[in-house]
Amino acid sequence: MKPTRTLAHRSPGRWLVLLGILVSALTLSGIAASPAMAEDGSTAQASEEFEYFFTGNVQFDREPLEGVKITVEGGGFEADAETDVDGKWRIGVPEKGEYKVTLDEDTLPKGVVVAKGEATVTAEFGLTKLKAVNFFLGEGERTTTNFGAQLLERVINGLNFGLLLALAAIGLSLIFGTTGLSNFAHAEMVTFGALMVLTLGVDLAWPIWLAIAAAIVLSAGLGWTLDAVIWKPLRKRGVALIPLMIVSIGLSLAIRYTYQFFYGGATRQLPGATAPKELSFGGVQLSWIDVGSMVVSVVVLLGVAFFLLRTRIGKATRAVSDNASLASASGIDVDRVIRIVWVLGAALAGLSGILWAYFRPGVSWDMGFQILLLIFAAVTLGGLGTAFGALVGSLIVGLFIEISTLWLPSDLKYVGALVVLILVLLFRPQGILGRRERIG
Repeated sequence: MKPTRTLAHRSPGRWLVLLGILVSALTLSGIAASPAMAEDGSTAQASEEFEYFFTGNVQFDREPLEGVKITVEGGGFEADAETDVDGKWRIGVPEKGEYKVTLDEDTLPKGVVVAKGEATVTAEFGLTKLKAVNFFLGEGERTTTNFGAQLLERVINGLNFGLLLALAAIGLSLIFGTTGLSNFAHAEMVTFGALMVLTLGVDLAWPIWLAIAAAIVLSAGLGWTLDAVIWKPLRKRGVALIPLMIVSIGLSLAIRYTYQFFYGGATRQLPGATAPKELSFGGVQLSWIDVGSMVVSVVVLLGVAFFLLRTRIGKATRAVSDNASLASASGIDVDRVIRIVWVLGAALAGLSGILWAYFRPGVSWDMGFQILLLIFAAVTLGGLGTAFGALVGSLIVGLFIEISTLWLPSDLKYVGALVVLILVLLFRPQGILGRRERIG
């Protein structure tokens, strides 16, 4: 008989994941602090956590322009602010380096334009901690990109982001399905893959393809080690799910700050991360890295689907996800299956981290934690414990996040994804592909 599990049997796990999402949301709320007013009337980071600042004026015929949006981007960091009544703006950045300062032409008054090629300025700090970038504008006629081209660009970026998010979400979903654990340390597995490529490909100057392959193998080894050293002994002792989740939170913090201790707080780039966008598709500019990332994601996801549907281990994994006790009684080695799931989940998370480092772009000590909330959202949205649901949920989250920036400020795009999650769960509590008679 086909092993089944009712939704009621898995409801404690659902509450654990939803609790995990709430904890992540509260913690992440401080990551993208909105700009606040400084003493001089200019906008500045409310937390004042940065030591270096870009500042400047926006004027038209020597008159200040209010409400003009300025964006500073570089080294994996991005922030924006609007000019005050005096036309002044101020944005803090985490470190010295080269940044792109962009004036959003859509926020200019009618008839005021920036000369062609001058809306974006590349700026770098000198010996001081303050760098001034001014925009002095004139009259003219502004041309804008049509809505269709913008939408197509967001869709492609959303698919790219959703696919890399799916790699991490599927690993998390498989681990939850077979063990019931909401693993907060999964974010550090994502970071681990990118850090290993940085160490091997940049610090040790290995060929990048070899560094990526080695990083994925090391990520798989990390999953094997975590299960062998921590999770299997705790399972043998019969530790309940809530204490296990708390252990995963503590493990996440310990690993994350270990990364910071050894790698520092700076954001570094992988080879080819800033490759020029030489490919044109329907008016959208893409780089070979973008295309390669999507191709690799699709191929790997197809491989995971084949593993789950066609191999004996994959079928055993689904059986353990349905009912571990019944699977064990049927002769399946549950501990072996769980160990394989940990190895596979960690390898997928490591690959996701590598692709995330190219998508951002940049490698930092907390990069996995920055998308942990989205990973949990994708898993819950698609259906707890089902790998294919995690894929669908990830694509929806990725597309919504990118497309929503056509109307929402960039700081609110992640909030929109969570609104979609809440709405879906209100009408379908088990998620999109979750089913009452089977989750896995």
